[in-house]
Amino acid sequence: MGRAFGSTVATAAVAVLLALVPPVLPSRVVPGESGAAAALALEAGCAPAAESADLDAPGAEYFDGAARGTTADDLMQFAVAYNSIRAANCLPPLPATNFVHDLCLEERLAWMAGDPSDDPASAWGHDGVARSDGVPVAGCDGNLAGGTDNTAGVLAEKWWDSPTHRASLYRPEASEGLDRVCIAFAAVHGGPPDEPRSFVRASARWTEC
Repeated sequence: MGRAFGSTVATAAVAVLLALVPPVLPSRVVPGESGAAAALALEAGCAPAAESADLDAPGAEYFDGAARGTTADDLMQFAVAYNSIRAANCLPPLPATNFVHDLCLEERLAWMAGDPSDDPASAWGHDGVARSDGVPVAGCDGNLAGGTDNTAGVLAEKWWDSPTHRASLYRPEASEGLDRVCIAFAAVHGGPPDEPRSFVRASARWTEC
């Protein structure tokens, strides 16, 4: 069974450092099938999910190629999954172009991935956690999730399944001004010296465009 973990900005770092978040799927969402989610939304009298858009992310290489940063496919998959989950739960979708790659979030994930400890959760957590080698923290904090074979769609589902992540990242009570809301996202695949790229660390936050 693959490794999985997650935590939220609203939770103390020490309490969540080793927390495990199983990839339980939202009951009304069919994973990886945005069309099915949109059909459920329409049957329930809700607005369909917004259309997808061409989004950009650099897919940067870290640690001499031992890890890869956020790709355009990561960002587009996350945008589709996020809006499909919103639509399936009768929440208005966000404009597809309001999903953005966040370099500061990615820098924090790369800092975590670069920890030389064999424990993948060694530097996992929020502001205040430390790397085993003492390298100063870099980047920005966000809602965290990750694990083995976690696609961007699975990550979106994990954040929805967690009440604290849902409140922070989906904000079900928000209904106005959504055109000015951006969802910042980043992911790092793998890490040195031999962590497979199938192991993903991700971060996201609700912010103003």
